[in-house]
Amino acid sequence: MNSYKIAVIAGDGIGPEVLAEGIKVLKAIEELDGNIHFEFTHFPWGCQYYLKHGKMMDDDGLEKLKAYDAIYLGAVGFPGVPDHISLWDLLLKIRKGFDQYVNLRPVQLLEGAPCPLKDVKREDINMIVIRENSEGEYAGAGDWLFKGKPEEVVLQTGVFSRKGTERIIRYAFELARKEKKTLTSISKGNALNYSMVFWDEVFVEVGKQYPDVQTYSYLVDAAAMFFVKQPQRFQIVVTSNLFGDILTDLGAAIAGGMGLAAGANINPERKYPSMFEPVHGSAPDIAGKAIANPLAAIWSVSQLLDFFGHSTWGKEVLNAIESVLVEAKNLTPDMGGKAKTSAVGDAVVAVLSKKSRVKEISPDIVQ
Repeated sequence: MNSYKIAVIAGDGIGPEVLAEGIKVLKAIEELDGNIHFEFTHFPWGCQYYLKHGKMMDDDGLEKLKAYDAIYLGAVGFPGVPDHISLWDLLLKIRKGFDQYVNLRPVQLLEGAPCPLKDVKREDINMIVIRENSEGEYAGAGDWLFKGKPEEVVLQTGVFSRKGTERIIRYAFELARKEKKTLTSISKGNALNYSMVFWDEVFVEVGKQYPDVQTYSYLVDAAAMFFVKQPQRFQIVVTSNLFGDILTDLGAAIAGGMGLAAGANINPERKYPSMFEPVHGSAPDIAGKAIANPLAAIWSVSQLLDFFGHSTWGKEVLNAIESVLVEAKNLTPDMGGKAKTSAVGDAVVAVLSKKSRVKEISPDIVQ
């Protein structure tokens, strides 16, 4: 029996609604596969917790989370709490505290998903963006001088360490080698003459150890254009924290919208728990209306299963999402349907149940 302890931080807005459907899918897999068991512990952290206690999570929150195999996060952010507080005091605190330096964002156009691009085939949009997740432009380094005075100066410092830059680029090369795919580095070395020149040099250095991996390098502005005009150029992409943040939202826009955008925050060494989340935000304007799209939260369940070594189930969850999109009978308003959030989760479970033959397959070996 493979048993996993999952810390659930549903968070704010639509977070609890969409995570409930992801948990529903995991419980269905538990019933269909006698070799997997999930134990869920819910933590009430987020903006509502902040408004009551003056903090986004318990002071010993990281210590509590260490006991879990993974974290399942809904969303953080709500009116009345500044975004920099909700982001830095929970999401980034966990990412940095648990050294989740790899952010994996699939940009994949599933059959049945809407695409705003003309004459683009499903196979043209199929990439994994590997975003450096621990430092870079989001290191929080800088200063605010002479605040409120005419000579006011704000400094925001990007931090690119040899360790941090090399390990994310090496991770990308290893994945590209394993998947037998091309690897593209995205930077801005022509303008950022320290950080991005350093990034480019490390990419070349590490690349010498992977002569079998075909590589490309683009400036971020050109890459943004090619994401839209020629997305088929990209298979595995590696980039910095800020550029990865921006480009993956652009990727979501061309691959069905934010309602299908999932992300994994990985500590590859497994010293700490990794965290899985839909990245669409808390959407407070539709919270409580039961119309939030849970497919991104369910896609992040697929990533969680892959991480635990159950890639067969991970693929089945992704196939089930695609089946629901193609059938188009149980879709939320953002996808052109009229279904409630729970109906979408039920539809995914129904597809999985039809394929219960998967339970006969031996569990994959954790890598």
